[in-house]
Amino acid sequence: MNLALRFLLEICVIVAFGYWGLQTGKGIFFKLLLGIGTPVLFVVLWSMFGSPKATIPLDGAWHFMLEFVIFSLAVIALYATGRTQLASIFAILIIINQILLSVSHQR
Repeated sequence: MNLALRFLLEICVIVAFGYWGLQTGKGIFFKLLLGIGTPVLFVVLWSMFGSPKATIPLDGAWHFMLEFVIFSLAVIALYATGRTQLASIFAILIIINQILLSVSHQR
């Protein structure tokens, strides 16, 4: 159950970055560039270093730092677009999920 929540949170990161890009970009070109490019960058970084089947898997503290940076940036992206309540709920869910992953040794 907790791993399913983790997967949904990862999908939410992609959506948050895309939403931020579409809201932040000036003009249609930059809106699309940021709205598509930022989520793609996350997916590439996550598949290379963070996912369970990563090509260059990170261990321990490095993996935690990658998660912390990426998930924090997604929360900040939501906050920057004025979605403060959504950013707060997302942050709380990430923290709860991280605690449950650690307690249940699902790392």
